[in-house]
This record gives sequence, structure tokens and C-alpha cells, in this order.
Amino acid sequence: MEKGETQLGGAKVRVLFEIGHPAQVHLFKYTIRELELRGHKIKISIREREGVVSHLLDIYGLRYESMKPTAQGMVGKAITMIKNDMALLKIAKRFKPDLFVSAASPYSAHVSGILGAPHIALEDTEDAIRLLVVPFTRTILTPDCFLKQFPPRKHIRYPGYHELAYLHPNRFKPDPSILEYLGVEKDERYVIMRFSAWDASHDIGHIGFKSMEERMKFVETLEQYGRVFITSEIPLPKSLEEKVLRISIEKIHDILYYATMYVGGGATLASEAGVLGVPWIWISGGERLGYLDDQEKNYGLGYCLETPQQALEKAVKLLKREDLKSEWEKKRQKLLNRKIDVTAFMIWFIENYPESIKIIKENPDYQERFR
Repeated sequence: MEKGETQLGGAKVRVLFEIGHPAQVHLFKYTIRELELRGHKIKISIREREGVVSHLLDIYGLRYESMKPTAQGMVGKAITMIKNDMALLKIAKRFKPDLFVSAASPYSAHVSGILGAPHIALEDTEDAIRLLVVPFTRTILTPDCFLKQFPPRKHIRYPGYHELAYLHPNRFKPDPSILEYLGVEKDERYVIMRFSAWDASHDIGHIGFKSMEERMKFVETLEQYGRVFITSEIPLPKSLEEKVLRISIEKIHDILYYATMYVGGGATLASEAGVLGVPWIWISGGERLGYLDDQEKNYGLGYCLETPQQALEKAVKLLKREDLKSEWEKKRQKLLNRKIDVTAFMIWFIENYPESIKIIKENPDYQERFR
């Protein structure tokens, strides 16, 4: 145990989860629910993103407390860093957590250091800027396919992805009524397409579509093989706006499960498609992510391609195949046989912290029990 660390294993713990993105709601929701059911005290602190984070937490019946919203752009984030630190510190002082858990948030890292409580960070994005996180964080959990190495005493790898915390068959059951909601027949083909804004800190230096005309041509070509539904972070012309999914955000995984294909710039949606057995094409702009590399190279679930032109050629080639869905379900089963239920692992890791670090370090195969 490190200096100032408290033995938590076996006791009821007070855990502060910090959430700053809708995907993190999904990542933590089942862990939070189960820990509460087991008698642990949980506090959720959020940084809002256009009302989506709070909407999801409300839908799932999880109580939370809001911090200041995160500013956009590197300069804005730098200016608000201290304000966000102070907002979280105020919440934490009232709650008195034994442990902080976040998706590698600098605010949890800083405040945990101030209060002397350990911080567990979950990370899966290699290009993310973590200079303000790692020095103040006690433990970093990453997929075993993560392409970078953190300090060995802090770094724990597990055989899974963030998406397997909420889309593992132990957690997720698709709702077939979503097809009627979409106006889609049972065996009708449809493609989900994502237009990303490419404005996150880890998107710097990467590019996707060069023009709206290129996007329109892409969609028109795909429509020769089935319907196209769009999610977008950018404004679209009327011809594309008519194809935008008009759904509550919590339904996206049901829609994705029944899709014929996913294609676009959203890496999380690509990974979600893969673990659901849906072919994906990620327009990477030159970025690399370990979890998508893993799905592509070891399971053949998708394709990381740099340009929209490459993506379109691959999409057309795949959509011409009749056995696409059944073939991908076999690939999915291969993946599920090798990966773990990440929520089950997180619950165990938190409840037994910090002894769980020692157990994993001494016996990496221990994680097999969470399959």
C-alpha cells in the first residue's frame, strides 16, 4: 500500500464517480447500480454536455450533482480547469469519498490528490492528452490491447473494452420494437452513419470528410443497398437532415444491434457495433485506437480506414454480400468467448481495492473468472 492509502477491501466504501460524457454514463451505470445494491455509498458528479448526460442519468434513475460545464477548445478548457477543480472539490468535501472513479478525468485526479483518496482512471484512447491525469492517479485501467504503456505500478490491463461494460450479453438485451419505431421491416437492410465534428483534443491533426458534397455522395451511394440513418455532430443540409435519427439517445444501441452496418467517424459507435456483431467502418483520419485495431486484426469485425473514399469502397463491397449478418455473429461470439464482462470486473476491483491490484499483478489470469 502507498503512503496515505486506506485499506478498502471488504468494507462498505464511499465512491465518487465523475462523468463528463454520455458514453461514460453507459460505462459506469451498471457498476453504480450494483454497488448501491450492495450497500456502498455512491456520489455522481457530472460535467454537462448539452443536457445529454443528465438526460441519460435521469432515464436510468441515477442521482447526480452538477459541476460547471466544460468549455470547448483548448484555451477554454485551460481557463475553466481551476473552476472545475474547485467545483468537484466542494462536492467531494461534502461527500468524503474513499475512492474516486472516472474515465481519466483531470478533475478527479487533482481533487483525489488534494484529499488523499485514490483515483481509479479508466482509459481507452491513446491520443488523449493525460499529462494532468497520470501523475495524480493511483491506478489506470485499460483494455489489454491499449497501445501505450503507463507507469507499470499504476497500469492494470484487462481483456475487454469499455463497451463491454454495457453491451455484454449479461447486461444488454436488444428491443425488437425499435424496428417498428423506425418504420423498418424485420429483414430490411439499413446503415447507421456518423458525421463527427473532429473537435476533441485527441482529434487534433486528423481529418475526415472534406466537404458536404462528399458526405452527400457517400450517403447517396449507400442508399443503393438499403436505408441510411444519420447521427451528426455538425449541421446538415435538408437532404441529409431528413435522414437524421429522431430518437431518444438511450435507444441508439437497440437501433445499432439490428443495423446492417455502421460507418463514420465515431470510434465509440464503431466499437459498440463490433461487440454487437455489426460490421463497422471507422473513418480514422489517420488516428489509431487499440480497441478498434484489436477488433479488426483479431476478430475481423471492422475496418479502420483513413479516408472517406476508402470507406465507401469497402462499404459497397460488404453490402453486396448476402451472408453479412450471420458471418459477423460468428465473429462476435469468438470475441465474447475471449473477453470479460467489464462491469463484473469493475465491481470486484472497486470492492476489493487496493488488494485487487496485488491480486491482478500476481495472477493476471484471475480476470478469466469475469468472462
